[in-house]
Amino acid sequence: MKISRMFDEKKALWSFEVFPPKPTADMAAIHRTLEELTELKPDYISVTCGAGGTGNRRTAEIAGLLLGLGIEPLAHLTCINSSAADVERSVEELKLTGVTNILTLRGDRVPGAEESKDFRHASDLAAFVMARGDFDLGGACYPECHPESASVDEDIENLKKKIDAGVTHLNTQLFFDNEDFYRFTERLDKAGITVPVQAGIMPLVKKSHVDRTIGLSGAKLPGKITRMIARFYDDPDSLMAAGIAYATDQITDLLSAGVRGVHLYVMNNPYVARTITGNVSSILASVNR
Repeated sequence: MKISRMFDEKKALWSFEVFPPKPTADMAAIHRTLEELTELKPDYISVTCGAGGTGNRRTAEIAGLLLGLGIEPLAHLTCINSSAADVERSVEELKLTGVTNILTLRGDRVPGAEESKDFRHASDLAAFVMARGDFDLGGACYPECHPESASVDEDIENLKKKIDAGVTHLNTQLFFDNEDFYRFTERLDKAGITVPVQAGIMPLVKKSHVDRTIGLSGAKLPGKITRMIARFYDDPDSLMAAGIAYATDQITDLLSAGVRGVHLYVMNNPYVARTITGNVSSILASVNR
């Protein structure tokens, strides 16, 4: 089912994101992860590309596994280091796999890598993909403004270009202060952008998440979460519990405010997905009643 249709049928979607193993890694672990995640009955599961935008083949492979398990995949597709021919091959592979939902992304810049001559922006990729099949396209957005945008207004204009190119729904980059999300959605309303927006939530449950994720995303850290990190950084069990509690609190507030969905960055950790899903399942069911 196309994700845009899911938004027509439900008030708030619930979804997860997974990433492929390295090309040399065994697929057994991701098989087990997918089986555990599908038991939680998310509306869909998104599948990233590999590090630096690599690994489109494994993205298609995992998307195919999800279809076999009865879960709709949202396959990530990046273009920053790809030619038109590269992207066309990836699109055809996804089409053959049975994928109908694609998250069109420019992708992160890779130091030293040659950037695409065919695609400068995600909107270029969206238009290219739309011309090659009956796909439903998602796009990314930044509640705190894209780090490369000169201004908030420029960022909103770029989002309009994505939607004009065929994007039907948006997933946000991770954020830790819900007020940033609410201000962002107000700006979208004023700009006439009415597509559904899912809030991207990253539970900070491991030291590696704290160090790597915050460094890459540039997300603002409210005092509540910096205190949590400082107190439990070297206490793995407590950091896990505190990170889950913080994410649960964020999600509860978002659902109470009428968010169209939550996209949980679970970092291939079924325990985190299962615990948070259990924490908010009754609230989510009430919202969708």
